Amino acid sequence: MLPKRRAPDAQAANAAPRTPSGEAPVEGVHVSAAQLAGLELAARDFHFLPHQPVHSVLAGRHASRVRGRGLDFEELRPYLPGDDIRSMDWRVTARSGVPHVRVYSEEKDRPVLLLVDQRMNMFFGTRRAMKSVSAAEAASLVAWRVLMDGDRVGGIVFGDADFTELRPQRSRDSVQQLLGEIVRRNQLLRADAPAGRGAAILNQAMEKAARVAHHDHLVVVVSDFDGHDALTRDLLARIAARNDLLAMVVHDPFLSELPPSGDLVVSDGELQVELGLGRNTVRRGIAEFVDARSRELFEWRHRIGVPVLPLSAAEETAPQLRRLLGQDTKQARRGVIR
Repeated sequence: MLPKRRAPDAQAANAAPRTPSGEAPVEGVHVSAAQLAGLELAARDFHFLPHQPVHSVLAGRHASRVRGRGLDFEELRPYLPGDDIRSMDWRVTARSGVPHVRVYSEEKDRPVLLLVDQRMNMFFGTRRAMKSVSAAEAASLVAWRVLMDGDRVGGIVFGDADFTELRPQRSRDSVQQLLGEIVRRNQLLRADAPAGRGAAILNQAMEKAARVAHHDHLVVVVSDFDGHDALTRDLLARIAARNDLLAMVVHDPFLSELPPSGDLVVSDGELQVELGLGRNTVRRGIAEFVDARSRELFEWRHRIGVPVLPLSAAEETAPQLRRLLGQDTKQARRGVIR
């Protein structure tokens, strides 16, 4: 777990935002509103408009034949019985001698709903940042990008005991309110907090999302999916049946890159067990657990059609999203969730 450090002097400490424990947020351990606001610039590097691959789903707009905010020329084709004569292209018709019509697609507003995990299980990290920090960064980047594309953005931010719902709106104030709630819950996380028992809240937050996102939303879940079960998968399938859905699985690479020897003490805050990493049986057991979990989560893609993107807390968040969302999800699926 990343070590905590205090501000270098009293003046700097007083100037910095404070966590509930009275310490200034430490980069990688906690996030601040200023830090998430600063990611707006990085979000400008993402291009999720129609020229991107179809699986770059964070465009905030998608082609639809229902009434929307604009028209895009789609194709020129021969006239068919029932076509609106007002769409006739008379120049092409005169030149070819065959009636032709111009077909347009209309843009449809697509609200975006972010589910952001800030439970105690996310307060873990061995390099660069805690998983909770990476989740906050990813959610911030998505929110800023969606706002730039002119769509509404809201969220459900959940801890171990409850969640906060913010309905999708199209304004800078709404994004700042969402990010403020993420920061608030993020700064409540601390190493000496009681052991988290928030497995059930994951499904409760998703049940709420299923009720809010009736249809034609983009729902982005940013979590390590700790405690997921068959109900989690069923809720994902329910949401995906009427909306676009993307699962960002935040992970730390520690379990896949264990030290060659030594003892590892694992604790949930109340109970602890010591694992001898020099023993082949222990290492094999850990590897089998990690591989089984990876396969289980990535099977969501095949079973219910949900893109699953692995997001490592050990790497900078913005470059990862730029890479993952700019590629076909088949390439992203080759990653392993740890």
